Amino acid sequence: MNTSSFQSLIWSFYKEHKRELPWRPPTLQIQKDGTLNPYHILVSEIMLQQTQVSRVFQKFPLFIQAFPSFAHLASAPLTSVLQAWQGMGYNRRGKYLHETAKIIAQKYWGVIPQDPQKLVQLPGIGPATAGSMIVFIYNKPLVFIETNIRRVFIHHFFKDSSNIHDKEIMSLVEKTLRHNNPREWYYALMDYGSYLAKHIPNPNRKSKHYTKQSKFEGSNRQVRGAVLQFLLEKNHQKIASIYQSLDFENVRIDAVLQDMKKEGFVKEEKEVYSIK
Repeated sequence: MNTSSFQSLIWSFYKEHKRELPWRPPTLQIQKDGTLNPYHILVSEIMLQQTQVSRVFQKFPLFIQAFPSFAHLASAPLTSVLQAWQGMGYNRRGKYLHETAKIIAQKYWGVIPQDPQKLVQLPGIGPATAGSMIVFIYNKPLVFIETNIRRVFIHHFFKDSSNIHDKEIMSLVEKTLRHNNPREWYYALMDYGSYLAKHIPNPNRKSKHYTKQSKFEGSNRQVRGAVLQFLLEKNHQKIASIYQSLDFENVRIDAVLQDMKKEGFVKEEKEVYSIK
């Protein structure tokens, strides 16, 4: 498929099937300088990491209602942020978002940098998230790749290939990018990728970077989630109380608590644990 035919296919699909999402226009007003609400975009992009759109669709408005700006989020206690994050999974992202809001509020005066090298230095933001934020906030034609974009390009350009490196895909993303309206073009790509996910076997399995998510049941993620939930509900708990209340081996609870201490989730004083 040539570039022109591919672009026509994506635009045609988007015209008929584009998704209305609360972090996109017209829900978010485009400002006079062409930008969207930077804070809303940051929150949505962190939420969308490893989480289905349907779940983010429900949680995003509630989170924004609780913390309507960088200043509100930055000044909130971590316990409040993690409580609002419950149901999203991967609670590190909630903590990273909290830390990032503090840095942006204090170091950048509430303005998200347009330099991807500065963005990737913020907690929880990698190259893909940095690229997407700059595209969606400032409508700049940066090249980035995420799950849905990867799915689209593998499906149309690598039908007979396997072990496909992202570098191969990135060159096609750059070649097909619509420089006059990159924000809308990426929306179209992602919406088409979301459609493909529901109708064909996953092309991303042919990616060199594909990893199958491990089962949640019985995993350390499950233990972490249970420990965090317990401390959010009943903060300042002795280790004996945590052992007694959670149905996991003590050694696994200990290991999780030590990891959470290192990551700054919890603090411990005389075997009493609490959210930082």
